[in-house]
Amino acid sequence: MKPTDSTSDADTAQPTIISDGTDTETFSFETSGSTVEVTWRERLRDFYEEFIYKPGLVAWDDRRTRIGAAIMSIYVFMGTLGAWLYPAPSTNQVERGLEPFETLSAPLGSTGSGQDVLAMVIHATPEMLIMVTAGGIFATGVAVIIGTVAGYKGGSVDRVLTSFSDVAMSIPGLPLVMVLAVVFRPRDPVLIGILLTINYWAGLGRSIRSQVLTLREESYVEASRTMGVSTPRILFKDIIPNLMPFVLVNFANAARYVVFASVGLYYLGVLPSSVDNWGLQLENAYSQAGALVGGGALYQLIAPMIAIMGIALGLILLAQGLDRVFNPRVRTRLAGETESTADEEDRETNTEVNM
Repeated sequence: MKPTDSTSDADTAQPTIISDGTDTETFSFETSGSTVEVTWRERLRDFYEEFIYKPGLVAWDDRRTRIGAAIMSIYVFMGTLGAWLYPAPSTNQVERGLEPFETLSAPLGSTGSGQDVLAMVIHATPEMLIMVTAGGIFATGVAVIIGTVAGYKGGSVDRVLTSFSDVAMSIPGLPLVMVLAVVFRPRDPVLIGILLTINYWAGLGRSIRSQVLTLREESYVEASRTMGVSTPRILFKDIIPNLMPFVLVNFANAARYVVFASVGLYYLGVLPSSVDNWGLQLENAYSQAGALVGGGALYQLIAPMIAIMGIALGLILLAQGLDRVFNPRVRTRLAGETESTADEEDRETNTEVNM
């Protein structure tokens, strides 16, 4: 038998791009004396099946995902095409004091100054969507980075990051946000979203750290460390994907927190009134129209409240439905493989482990 050079695998594992003069390129991988060629079409097909087709099947199979996606699609439409097509609210836009459904020019009625209530709801949506997205991404992003690094690295890194999280958690959130809002008076929706979640990430970071402490002891993570896989690759390939259902649900919770906090602070007049927001509608309906004291303007209060409850419901349903997207067994079953096949593979794996 011919001896095998121990360095041959390392020398031949690099991919080689081969072109035959046509539009098709192939990637040639030489390992252990064999060659595997993968075309661009095959790579795109694998990417489509793994990251688009299978997750799409799983998401569409869950009724919560369909309902949540439909609700959020309405808000996205309102914040993009709706705000562009529907006239912006202005004084004396329509007849003053119209009740809902009296006229198509103001389907939800009008305020005492002649502003269309529906126009106010629609044109407050773009800033709210930007605010929600910025706050949710900031809170979950910081929590994932700090939680995963602290839980996986341990030692002094864990102590420093955990202490930082504890300090952030010990600061009362609402008073801190109110002070920062008064000092900086932010008008950019992105900055407002980040400001509202300035220390919201701390509790989520501690929870993610606890999850990572368990995941880093799993056999596949130990195998990756034994093979010398780099820490960033282990975090992004083995740790974070297993955290994604938990992260998605908490992203929805952070987004809902931004909605409620912004509405409350706009209602109290802490945030600048130059940015359209449903909280300003609530404040105007209460203080100017007397919506809660029998002034006949209750519809001005109900319209923004429905918008607030709708976006919160859509976010939580979408997050709960997408929880199943990261379950590999559900994805495999709905992509065409039978459940019995997956169970049989599990039994064979357990038999090999027991042997």
